[in-house]
Amino acid sequence: MATPLYDERPTLALVPPPAETPLYKDEPADRKKWIESARSVADTTNKVARIVLLPHTVRGYRQLGRRWVDRFHDDYPQMIASTNRAIREADGDVMQEARLKERRAELRTEYKRHRLNYTGKTAGVASAVAGGVTFGAATGSLWLDLIAGLGAWGIGAFHGRDRKQSDTDLPQDPAAPRDAAQIRGEADLVTALVKAGVITEAQRDETHVVGIIQPAGPGWTATIELPRGMKASAATSRAEELASSMRVKKSQIEMRADTSEEGHEGQVVLWVANETNPYGSKPVPSPLLTADRLDFWQYGVPLGTDARGSRHTLELVWCSILLGGLPDYGKSFLARLVAAAAALDPHMTVHVATGKAGPDWVGTKQFAHSYVAGNTPGKILAFLDLLNELITDMQQIGERLEQLSEENPERCPEGKLTPELAQEWKRGLTLLVVDELQELLDAAAMMKIKTDDDPESKDRGRNGKEVLVETMARFVRVSRYVGGMGLFITQRPDATSVPTLLREVCRKRACFRVKGASSSRMVLGDDAVAAGAAPHMLLDAQKGVVVLDQGGEEGHVTLKTDFMTIPEFREICMRGRQLRIEAGTLTGFAASYGQADGAASSHKVLLADCIAALREAGVDRARTVRLLGLLLACRPVAYEGLTESALQARLREAGAGGTRKLGPLDGMTNPNGYTLEQLTEARDK
Repeated sequence: MATPLYDERPTLALVPPPAETPLYKDEPADRKKWIESARSVADTTNKVARIVLLPHTVRGYRQLGRRWVDRFHDDYPQMIASTNRAIREADGDVMQEARLKERRAELRTEYKRHRLNYTGKTAGVASAVAGGVTFGAATGSLWLDLIAGLGAWGIGAFHGRDRKQSDTDLPQDPAAPRDAAQIRGEADLVTALVKAGVITEAQRDETHVVGIIQPAGPGWTATIELPRGMKASAATSRAEELASSMRVKKSQIEMRADTSEEGHEGQVVLWVANETNPYGSKPVPSPLLTADRLDFWQYGVPLGTDARGSRHTLELVWCSILLGGLPDYGKSFLARLVAAAAALDPHMTVHVATGKAGPDWVGTKQFAHSYVAGNTPGKILAFLDLLNELITDMQQIGERLEQLSEENPERCPEGKLTPELAQEWKRGLTLLVVDELQELLDAAAMMKIKTDDDPESKDRGRNGKEVLVETMARFVRVSRYVGGMGLFITQRPDATSVPTLLREVCRKRACFRVKGASSSRMVLGDDAVAAGAAPHMLLDAQKGVVVLDQGGEEGHVTLKTDFMTIPEFREICMRGRQLRIEAGTLTGFAASYGQADGAASSHKVLLADCIAALREAGVDRARTVRLLGLLLACRPVAYEGLTESALQARLREAGAGGTRKLGPLDGMTNPNGYTLEQLTEARDK
């Protein structure tokens, strides 16, 4: 076998590849490294921009477009659709249909105006941006175009960035389920009712909103028709659970039975405040501070404002009121409002009894016919005597009304004391104020009170508390139609301090913050709490907020009571004394109280009125004739018939001295009169 021969041709040597040619022939090695690093950074930046910022920018402009569409439509399409549905459901109710159609027309007009305004704003912004870019392109300004492009890119990337879950401006996932606690329509509200246990899931289709959910003051309101067979009280009793379901404070919820003409037993009205404390934290001064006098028959007691800002008045004629709550939450302020209103009616007789001596009611000594302070056995017996005297007085008026109804029934058609009869008989309304009720009852519980008038009787007496409660309840019953009223105040609302016998005869009841629903029922009663009255749901910060049960079809209302300090209350009491002196109705305890101080009190009032008149006129001095004119302009009733000489005499007695030289005034060289400084010094002595 032949052996192959090796290739005799010479082997070629491979030439190594040439070195990479530098960018610049004379470029040093360190510059080469710097250029390579810059290129690497640029490549990385471009990759990041392509991978991260570009998708964010696209997503950002998509979100901006969605937001623009939402704001362009706002909630008007939903509200109009809800109104249309309500119109269909109100088939046959002509009045309801007319109101809803009028509301629909208003919504459509507002929607059209909103779209025009929003389109105009958008067009203005778009024109400004387009104009700037066009100007940059036309002038060839590369920097302007570059800045505009980067700005547009950055805006899109900013709005398309990842958001935290708590950011509610743009939802992370449009397909994600909405938070059921946020009420956006009827479906959400019904869901909240289901979550709160007000209705069951099976009753969802039977529950709907009457009309539409609409704004109401600093919040929104809805009228809810419950499933057939379900009473409104069953829903209102679960207001606290509904607040939890809606993720709002319990004090933001007001839920009550619908007592309107269109309502029925299975319909409730819900109001939800936007703010945690819809009543505010600033005190509101009482209008009584600037009132000269008040007709209690006609105007009642200016009380305060509700969460919607509406003013409310307490109508106390023909009924009594029980007031309870924890200490330091506003009971004394409300009670002062009632007493101050009574003080400014000079024909009203006021009796005051308090189980604890203190500064709260000292001012009423200026005008009160009776005043008892303390809880000693002697004070308890004095209070009991006062109650018996009032009962006798009330019965005497009742006997006169009975006789009058037989002789001339048209003069008292309802069998009640009227303002005309009170004026003819020279008597007005009667108010009994009883504060620190729990102290009086506790002290009376340790006493035995003899109820048999016969001193020879072996009757050892009954428990003083039972006697006191029965006597107070009897006063309320016999005084109802003869102009008598009772205000009973307690700081510890429990079964011992709020006897059921007394509570049940008080038509109106008011309760400030308490610790639990049981305490609320002690003051307001079971029916009021079942109807949604919930002072136990008030917050610690809501001092001065009271739940007032009106005792009638109007139900209950939650109010922020007006504010009045003890010094301001004392000033009103002094004014009440002066009014009674002028009307000749200052009697009893007040007539003999501080007789030495009575003239001083009257002098203080005169000096204060003169100072106020000068300040209101903007002058610091006045002749006697002008000062008298200013007084008559400010308080015509108080100073009617007063002459210049009489005014000078009264000011001299008040310590202001005689008239002084005033210098050039009223076209005269140096007339006599009084200066503001002179009157102020006399007042402050």
